[in-house]
Parts: sequence; C-alpha cells; structure tokens
Amino acid sequence: MSWYHEPAAVPSNDHRQNAEQRQSQLTKPAGSLGQLESLAITLASLQASDQPQCDNVSITVFAADHGVAAEGVSAFPQEVTAQMVQNFSAGGAAISVLAKSLGAQLGVINVGTVSELPDMEGVSDQRIAAGTANFTKKAAMSSDQLQQALHIGQKTVLKAKENGAQLWIGGEMGIANTTSATALACAYLKKHAAEIVGPGTGLDNAGQIHKSSVIHRALDVFNATSQQPLKNLQYLGGFEIAALTGAYIAAGQIGLPVLVDGFICSVAALYAAAINPSIKPWLLLSHQSAEPGHSSVLAAFEQQPIIDLGLRLGEGSGAATAVPLLRLACDLHNQMATFESAGVDNKS
Repeated sequence: MSWYHEPAAVPSNDHRQNAEQRQSQLTKPAGSLGQLESLAITLASLQASDQPQCDNVSITVFAADHGVAAEGVSAFPQEVTAQMVQNFSAGGAAISVLAKSLGAQLGVINVGTVSELPDMEGVSDQRIAAGTANFTKKAAMSSDQLQQALHIGQKTVLKAKENGAQLWIGGEMGIANTTSATALACAYLKKHAAEIVGPGTGLDNAGQIHKSSVIHRALDVFNATSQQPLKNLQYLGGFEIAALTGAYIAAGQIGLPVLVDGFICSVAALYAAAINPSIKPWLLLSHQSAEPGHSSVLAAFEQQPIIDLGLRLGEGSGAATAVPLLRLACDLHNQMATFESAGVDNKS
C-alpha cells in the first residue's frame, strides 16, 4: 500500500462532546455565535484539546509552470511565475503581507518553474522539471514526477508539524494553473468545461471561450473519469497541485488541521479526498472564491466556507484572511464565562 492510502488520524469525539457541552454553558443563547461555535468545536475535536488554538500557523506556497500556457490560456506571460516567486521572497506579495500580519511562518517551494531561479530567502528549490508538459498533446507529467510532487507535499506538512504548527495553509502560484485545475475538476465532477471555466488571471469572455475549448480538447485526448484520481493528476495536473494534494493527505494522516484556500487548492483537496477519503475531516474550507467553478467543487465537500469576500487571487490569501476568525472562535470558546461562573441565570 502506498503511503497516501494509509488511514488518517481520527478526530477526538470526546473532545467534540466536551466542546459542545461547554458551548451550551457559555453566557449566550445556544447557537447565537453561529459558525464561530462550530469552528471551535471542530478544532477542539481535531486538536484533541479542550483549549483549541490557532496561534502557530504555517503557510506554504508551491510554485510551478504549466506547459498548457503555450495554448494562450492566461492573460499573463509564463515568466510571471518566477517573478512572483521573487516577490514572495521580497515580501511584496499579498500572502507575504498577510503572513507577516498574522505572525505566521511562510515558506515557498519551487516545484517546477520553467527557468532555474537564484537562491532566495524563504524559497526552497525542489524543481521536479522545467514545468509540466502541454497536456493537450501528452500527459502533463510522468508517473515518477507525480510521485515526487506528492512526496514533496508530504514532507512539507511533516516539517510543519515538527515545528509546532497548529494549522497549515497551502497556497499556489503558476501561470495557467486555473486551466489545469478546471480540467481536473471537469474530469472528477463530470462537468463540461464551459460550466466551470473562469477568468483566472483576468481573461475576457473570448479568452474564457478559448480556454474552455483547450480544456475540452485535452479531456477528449485523455478519457478522464472520477474513478482514477491519480491518473487524472498525472495527465492534467500541475506539480504544485499534486504537491498540495500530497500535503493535504499527509496532514490528515498526522492529525494537522488544514485551511483550504480557493479554487485551485480546493481542487487539490478534492483529489486528496478522492485518493484517501479518511482525510476529509481535516480539511476546513476557508472561503468562497469568485472563480465560477469553485461552487461546483465546494458542493462536493458538503461544508460551508468560512468567508465570502469575492476573492480569487490564490497564493493561500483567502485562507490566510480567514485565520483571524478562527482565532476569534478559539478565544470565544476558551475565554467566555459560563452561566455558573458569571452568576447569570440560564434559560429555564
């Protein structure tokens, strides 16, 4: 059995029940804090703790290029992937600012930019290849390359856990990766590309129609089905998407809660859960992306995202934006008085 099929850790039902009981005793009408209550209860169960915490947050952005960019499916040139890696390192990207504001650990892993990059602070060079192949013509990656990407994701969350992370966030950067993610979503959800395709980096309507046709052509070449998630990843995925998939699986196996970012990360999470269904409880959905296909992907999880701010940047930015709400949920759960301790009458 491959490592990614090994079962996930089991959330603590005792701590869930304790958290539910405590919520019923806090000085508020039951359920009046809505999702802030359920988030605290979920985290208590996942962390096996009566005092859930999100103080130590680890964020990793995986970056890679995509051969399908040659089909003109992005509004930005492929060089932007490498340029944004440099921007992450310099602290100028949105996720860099958010991580600093949150006091979170931020790491960037280059799993496959087209060009080699110089050594940069905060960037780990783990290039598998100079981008994936153009999946309209051949498989995006070899089986061995897929295994490498999954393993990079696994190692990343193992290290985060060793460093004391209480919550892990994965992000991505890769020009044309919404095309890859859309193709993967179509293959798994049995949707036509036109139902899911979106603007990505800012395509106009004509650009989206072209993008849809490129994806449809690729799906015709490779007869993808929901029954073969690993093969779908190999033929249609990106190195950063596969690394995220491996990270989500490993996080569930070691009992590290993860906050899933937007469309691309949610597709990786969808595939992680398809490969290993036992990891699903460890995936917390951070936000509703403005990318049109995200709703279809989220529906497969039967879970309400924490926020909806019309975000569609990627990088892990939506998940990072939701962290303060998780922290507030924990603080409310841990610090509010009970009816008994405050001397307040409970309902009769």
